Amino acid sequence: MRFNLACPQCGGSGRQRRPCPACGGPGYTRRPESFEVRIPAGVDSGSRVRVPGKGNAGINGGPPGDLQIVTEVEPHPLFERKGDNIYVKVPVTVTEAALGAKVEVPTIDGPTTIKIPPGTQSGQQLRLRDKGAPSLRGNVRGDQFVVVQVAVPRVMDERSKEILRELARLNPEDPRRDLKVK
Repeated sequence: MRFNLACPQCGGSGRQRRPCPACGGPGYTRRPESFEVRIPAGVDSGSRVRVPGKGNAGINGGPPGDLQIVTEVEPHPLFERKGDNIYVKVPVTVTEAALGAKVEVPTIDGPTTIKIPPGTQSGQQLRLRDKGAPSLRGNVRGDQFVVVQVAVPRVMDERSKEILRELARLNPEDPRRDLKVK
């Protein structure tokens, strides 16, 4: 990072009997400075973090201003953040969705087990309370939503095809019945 600091030769005035040899007249010099900044948990892209006293030099040797850091959070390959809530897509098998199951899902705190209710549809969202991102407004956390994606198997053998045909005969539900024009 580069900062503007008050010139040590002229005290930030930019004037001496002769032009200041250190700053050349503007009253400040540039010098790089490295320091660590603590970014609080829960910041999102566009959040501002203020670092007092690390900004540009003050006028006429005045105290330096504050440095404002605007954060940019990189996207996660597995989780998607919306506000303080976290979303994760979890594939389940057709039998797990139809009969119900307990499956392990990732959270930002580590894996946890969630119950998939019988008859769960693809795209259905299941909520895990207080498993989301920490909030900057206090000691609360958002929720994590598990978006169920039913993974349809590729059927290769005749026995599996026959079992699926039998399932269709036993459950003759039409999922497109609401799409018919009246």
